[in-house]
Parts: sequence; C-alpha cells; structure tokens
Amino acid sequence: MQKKQHNFTEGNIVKQLIVFSGPIMLTNVLQTSYQFIDSLWIGNLLGAEALGAVAVSSVLIFTILSFVIGLNNAALAILSQQKGRKDTEGLKSYLNAFVVVLMFLSILLSGLGFLFTDKLLQLLGTPAVMMDAARVYLQINFIGILFLFGYNFISTVLRALGDSKTPLRFVMLAVILNVILDPFFIAGLNLGIKGAAMATILAQGIAFMYGLIYVLYRKLAPFTIPSLPKRHEVGLILKLGIPSGLQMSVISAGSAAIMSVVTTFGSSVVGGFGAAQRLDSIIMLPAHALGTTVSSMAGQNIGVRNWGRVRSIATYGLLYNLSVMIFIGVLIVIFAEYAVRLFIVDDEAVKFAATYLRIMAFCFPFLGINFILNGIVRASGAMYQVLALNIISFWVLRYPLTALFSSVYGEIGIALGMGASFIVSSFIAAAYFKYGKWRERELFKRSGG
Repeated sequence: MQKKQHNFTEGNIVKQLIVFSGPIMLTNVLQTSYQFIDSLWIGNLLGAEALGAVAVSSVLIFTILSFVIGLNNAALAILSQQKGRKDTEGLKSYLNAFVVVLMFLSILLSGLGFLFTDKLLQLLGTPAVMMDAARVYLQINFIGILFLFGYNFISTVLRALGDSKTPLRFVMLAVILNVILDPFFIAGLNLGIKGAAMATILAQGIAFMYGLIYVLYRKLAPFTIPSLPKRHEVGLILKLGIPSGLQMSVISAGSAAIMSVVTTFGSSVVGGFGAAQRLDSIIMLPAHALGTTVSSMAGQNIGVRNWGRVRSIATYGLLYNLSVMIFIGVLIVIFAEYAVRLFIVDDEAVKFAATYLRIMAFCFPFLGINFILNGIVRASGAMYQVLALNIISFWVLRYPLTALFSSVYGEIGIALGMGASFIVSSFIAAAYFKYGKWRERELFKRSGG
C-alpha cells in the first residue's frame, strides 16, 4: 500500500505534482474517449435518431453525475485531510459514512428516476419520435446508478489517499469493455439502443466490482462492512457535498446560457462553436487534472495545518499549469484549422472555430489558474465559497461579457467575451485565495478522531 500511495505532507512537491497528475490526465483522456466511442457506435449502428435520444438522456445523466462529482469533491476534502492527520480511525469512520450515504442516494435516485423517466423526458421537451428510445436508454441507466456512483467513488478515495495510478486501471477496463460490448449488444445481439445502455452499465459494473475487489484484496483503503454512520459525519458530508454538487449545476446552466448567445449568429457559428467546444474539452484536460492533483495534495497538508507547504503546492501548481497551457496554446495557434476539420468541413464554420480557438489560446492559462486555486480552497472544505466564485465566474462575468462583446463585435465577440471572463475571474480567484478566510475552516477538532 505504501508504495502506491503518496504522503504529500513531505517530499519533493514538483516531483509529486508531475507523478501524481500524469495518471489523472490519462484517466481524463480515457473518460473522454469513453463518451466519444459510445456516440460513435450508436451513431453509426443505429443512426441520428438514436444518437439524439441518447443526447437528450445524457442531459439527465450528466445532472446526476454532477451530483456524484459534488459528493466526490466532499470526499476528497474530508478523506485527504484525515489521511494528512494520520487519523486512521477517523478515515475508516468517514469512509463508512460515505459508503452508506452513497448507497442510500443511489437506491433512492435509481427508484425515483426509473418511475419518473417519462415526466423527466417530457420536461426536456423530448421529440415524440425519440421518446421510446430515450425512455429505454434512460431507465436502464437509472438501474445502473449504483455502478456509476461506486465506479467514481473508489477512484476519488484512492486519490485522496495519494494514489492516482490504480484508478487508471479501472477506467481503462471500463473503456476496453465498452469498445467490445457496445457493438456486440447493439448489433450482435440485435438489442439496439437497449443494448447500448446495457453495455454502458455492464462495463461500469464490471469495472466497479473489479475495483472494489482489487482495493479490498490489496488493502488500499480501509473499507469495512457498512454500518450506521454517526449523525455528525452525515451532516458534514451533506454540508460539503450539496454546495459542491450545486457548483456543477451552475457550470452546466452557465454553459447553456452561453449557447443561447451563440445560436443568434446562425448555423455556421453554432457548428463551429460545437467543434471548438469539443477541442476545448480536450485542451483543458491538463488543467482539470492539475486541479484534482493540487486538491489531493493540499488536503493532506491542510489536515495538519501546514500552510507553508500548501502555498508551495499552489505556486508550483500554477507554474506547471502555465508551462503546459502555453505549450498547448502554441500548438493551437499553429494547428487550429487542421484540428477543427477533424469534426467539421463547412468552410465558414471552420474559419469561425479556428479564430475562436486562436483567441482562446491566450486565455486558457487563466482558466487553469481558477482550477488550481479553487481546487486548493475546496480541499479546505470551503464549498460555499467556491460555489460563490463559480457563480461570479459564469453569471457575473462569462455570460454578461460574452453577450456584451458579441453585441458590439459580432461573432468574434464570443471568444473575446469568454476570454475576458477567464482573465478577470482568475484575478478574483487569486484575490480570494490570498485574502479570503478559507484557511479558518476546520473540518475536524485538532485533538484527533
């Protein structure tokens, strides 16, 4: 166990940043490819209508996943601090509490989601022609929610304990299984969209079970037979998990608001923006990974109130982000058009997307600053503060600035407005990191367990 897990309260910070973030970046790439491969098989084997049904269902699945990510951020903060404090009993007790809470929520959401699938799809305005396919796909995914929860939770627990390599093993297994099972269930067994959903939850279920058995056998985390958790443990989990889940809702709603600005410029701009967003999601993978990395590293040090080392983690994290994002930015400026043409061929759409990406290339390092500094603040347990920072970033800055710049400068204003919001929000995040009261947060009494 000790060989796999890092103690971030000591040792070379730069080496730890590089070694720990590498597997997380690769894991994020694999998770992105998971969704891409899924869409590829469904689109090619079942057609555009089935792909549309999956796209509608995915909105609800992403909402649930956002809630899971919120709870996992709470787990990362709590468990990494317990690891840093070397509080074995506290770690074991909170781990049990998380397992019980997640099991309860997964069963509740699974049942409610299955029963109210039609209502949810109607709320989204699902076209009648897609309703049957979307219902089947969504209900099967609701049945498999426990796998979605467990699959993500085990990875979060291991990262909190300083192990980013083992989760990569589980994600890789899920991706490989999905590549094999998707065509087999869809076409081989002639199950259509039902087969696509079954392949997804089966791949996640096998990866989850393998992960659980592997972790228990190797004793990588102190999991125990679930028992009734203490009231204060459940209270702390919800106190951190709910605002953390809301952060994702703010991001999702903010992205939808930006799209409402984009759609005013016609199909070429919408198509170009869609292609650029696909590339954005790949470009930002290193920054996302660094945000998770510094959150795990800082959490262990916050647990022992080692603020000097937390500052060093922030400094080196920002420098690492700057070097990686500048390198990626240079590649974007040179190869933007070629990259966009992987997704679209319309000349006007390609021109807009390439120009958009070249402007954003200078702004992505600033968005990385947000991920890193907010990741450290989140590790302290200051979830409501990070929620406030996200509301400012999306609703006070990004949406209004994008709307304003696009009304003045036209379609190019979309990139100018979004880029300006990245820059301003990074200064706000830096100001709160330096002067905010997040360091005063104490999740646990200093006397221990």
